[in-house]
Amino acid sequence: MISILRRSFAVLGLLALGACGTLTPNQQSTLTGTAVGAAAGTVSTVILGGCIPCGTAIGGAIGAGTGYVIEQVNQQIGR
Repeated sequence: MISILRRSFAVLGLLALGACGTLTPNQQSTLTGTAVGAAAGTVSTVILGGCIPCGTAIGGAIGAGTGYVIEQVNQQIGR
């Protein structure tokens, strides 16, 4: 049972990564920000205590906004 579950997660992960190939730089930056923010929100909520799903959601939202703004600034300065 565990082996089937691991394989299923591996296949889903590969499919998710394959879907990211056609994203614009702005979408990639926003997605990366979301992932990093959600991870940071989860870890900090686990360490500090509190509602873990809330910390994950808040971290993801802050990360998405940050990733979007960073890409917009990079586009304006010509990176």
